Amino acid sequence: MNKMHLFGMIEKSALLVLDDLFILGLDSKKRAILLDIIEDRHGRKSMIITSQIPVDGWYDAIGDPTIADAIIDRIAHTAHRIELSGESMRTRKKKKKSLITVKNDPSKMTTLVC
Repeated sequence: MNKMHLFGMIEKSALLVLDDLFILGLDSKKRAILLDIIEDRHGRKSMIITSQIPVDGWYDAIGDPTIADAIIDRIAHTAHRIELSGESMRTRKKKKKSLITVKNDPSKMTTLVC
């Protein structure tokens, strides 16, 4: 699939989901592509964006303050933000699976997390 075909598919979709955005930093090429996609959709079509990085950390992840301003301006100021705190469900499930209780002494319990 070539790049133009992919952009056409993105443009036609009513909803674009960007999951774990900025988990890796962006180089100049990726910054430009992201800005193009967001500018194209801004005010016209819906996006859902998830990120483990708070919005104030997006500047560092994007890597260019001018492009970061443009991207964040188009996303954050018109978005409905839902900020979650605490452990992820994945982490909770992992801890629950790896929790082992061992009896060393009838009067004491030791819990090991593997």
